Amino acid sequence: MTSLFAGFALGLSLILAIGAQNSFVLRQGLKGEFVLPVVLTCAISDAVLIVAGVAGFGALVEAAPVVVDVARWGGAAFLVVYGALNFRSAYRGGGSLESEKGDTPMLAKAIGTVLVLTWANPHVYLDTVVLLGGISAQYQDPRLFGLGAVISSFFFFFSLGYGASLLRGFFASPLSWRILDVGIGITMWAIAYSLISGI
Repeated sequence: MTSLFAGFALGLSLILAIGAQNSFVLRQGLKGEFVLPVVLTCAISDAVLIVAGVAGFGALVEAAPVVVDVARWGGAAFLVVYGALNFRSAYRGGGSLESEKGDTPMLAKAIGTVLVLTWANPHVYLDTVVLLGGISAQYQDPRLFGLGAVISSFFFFFSLGYGASLLRGFFASPLSWRILDVGIGITMWAIAYSLISGI
């Protein structure tokens, strides 16, 4: 059980920071739009990476830095564009809690966006595959450690996606959406800068 709780605690601490993926999940949760498929995509993606790390693929990622480099530059380019779209949305205004649940193409767009935000982020490989994978080897049962990290990922993304509904009263105002869009835009560009500069 020590391994399980340690994996849960470390996994949760690594995904608590507000980043591109978390900002997107928050936005979907606020709008109540495709929340289940989005949080499932995030959690399952994390689970795959965590399992890969525990299985020893962290050493492979470290041995092939080109994988991280491609993810770094591709992710940075995507974040610059995504941040610019948020700034444009803040400038134009009109953000609302209106849902587009019945629009299948919008679902595909939401899933596509969250997949890029997840898999084109080099930090996700360093945190989940390399770091969690390396630390798991120090525990008596690495698989239980990995399971704890996977549980923490599901717990966090479901809490963020569905807990965002508690803020809907605040986001009934268009000004609140503009503030959110500016905040997300700044976050995206800051992360893009950190990827490019290697911070």
